[in-house]
Amino acid sequence: MKIPQGMTEEQVVDQIQIVVDRMAPKYTFYGYTTDDIKQEAFIICLEALNRYDPTRPLENFLSVNLSNRLKTFVRDNYFTTQTSEARKRVVQPAQLDYEDKLIDEEDKFGNSYEQLDIEAMSRAIDQYIPANIRMDYLKLLNDVYVSKQRREEITDIIKTILSEHGYYEEGQNIEG
Repeated sequence: MKIPQGMTEEQVVDQIQIVVDRMAPKYTFYGYTTDDIKQEAFIICLEALNRYDPTRPLENFLSVNLSNRLKTFVRDNYFTTQTSEARKRVVQPAQLDYEDKLIDEEDKFGNSYEQLDIEAMSRAIDQYIPANIRMDYLKLLNDVYVSKQRREEITDIIKTILSEHGYYEEGQNIEG
């Protein structure tokens, strides 16, 4: 790792961590968790230090470099000129890892001890969640901060989707 003049290794690592923590959640996409992206982003930033121009602020240099590399990665691996089937992997996140059935022992969904098909519910949400909500929805799934107002908006949209597909009735609690 090339350490810029006038900085310690610890200061450089701190700057990299700031950039990674700020940018990685913006690039959550199919098959990658936020932690995966953070690890890759950290490595990208370390590799970029060899090209650092000390006349520029380090944080700006790292931000631009990381953003460009992640955009290139997404473009090269997830956009295609093939059929619309091949493009679906960009728009739809990987299926959630849930058990096929859960027992509703706490009566959250209205009928105690009724089996819930979580896989079908998550498929409905994945398929019908609007594109302008998808990124924040994925952030929520990966425990990344989303404002309270946006969380409430997403919850309302999920309730509507589940209601339209027979998984939720008004007045039930879907908080998790």
